[in-house]
Amino acid sequence: MATMQALLLRKDIPGAAPTLTLTTVPKPTLTPGHLLVKVHASAIHPSDLINAKGAFPFTTFPRIPGRDYSGTIVEGPPSLVGTEVYGTSGFTQAFSLDGAQAEYILVPEAAVAPKPKNLSAVQAATLGVPFTTANLVLRRAACKEGDVVLVLGANGAVGSAAVQLAKNIGAKVLMGTRDEKGDVNTTSDPELKKIDELTSGKGVDVVVDTVGQPGLTKAAVAKLGRGGRLAFITAPRMGVTELGVEMLDFYRMEKTLVGCNTLSYSVEEFAEELKALTPKFEDGGLKAAAPGEWNELKLEDGVQAYERAGQRGGGKFVIVA
Repeated sequence: MATMQALLLRKDIPGAAPTLTLTTVPKPTLTPGHLLVKVHASAIHPSDLINAKGAFPFTTFPRIPGRDYSGTIVEGPPSLVGTEVYGTSGFTQAFSLDGAQAEYILVPEAAVAPKPKNLSAVQAATLGVPFTTANLVLRRAACKEGDVVLVLGANGAVGSAAVQLAKNIGAKVLMGTRDEKGDVNTTSDPELKKIDELTSGKGVDVVVDTVGQPGLTKAAVAKLGRGGRLAFITAPRMGVTELGVEMLDFYRMEKTLVGCNTLSYSVEEFAEELKALTPKFEDGGLKAAAPGEWNELKLEDGVQAYERAGQRGGGKFVIVA
């Protein structure tokens, strides 16, 4: 039987956290309707770190982690063999099916998109989760040209993707960050009073909340203008998780609050989104991370990459072939 190297999450003791090791596993065998992709790079995103801690209740073990990847199709329909692709997980890959932090990954034929020609394998492997999540949030918030959009956590992976996508749509973007680099400093101005000045008291049309702190989210709801929409992608994992809003203002101003969960969607659905994004990266309308922004480590150093990525301020890591 052919084998390959892979990172593997095991959970041998019920209730205990999984263990991550580099190990030898059977190489996937091509099945009808699927592709075998030689993995060139796979990013470690925050959700991968959460998964490695066993915090997703639907993950089954043992499991190869890794939601995002880029690579080359090596087995499948002859017309597709040799195609460079990139992909991301929905609710299966890295959870109930094996992910991409291995030498090869087996995926449905409709689960990949052509890699943008102007991007490296490493750049492409970092895009899936942030950009499909940001796309989902903006779509669910019905963001359109001319809207004023406040992005909370604008310097994070999903937040920065939302900034780019909203601008690409033709919206005006206000960046909420924890420092002075944005338009609103959410640390020194947690009630977002600066929004009143920036919008002449009209409020914003859309809030993209990638932070998920109830107090900040509540403040952002108050800064929505008439018909405003707030879409959020996260919430606290402990402590207070309830969100209180002022109901009188909320209904009179016809505001909308929308939750967004990328793990409600399939790999095929997100592949369609990546296909739509590919030409935008190729024509320069969207930008990937600059070379060197992500730390590259080989698969054999993958356990170390997870350890370093999980440290506060440890940096961003992508596992490369």
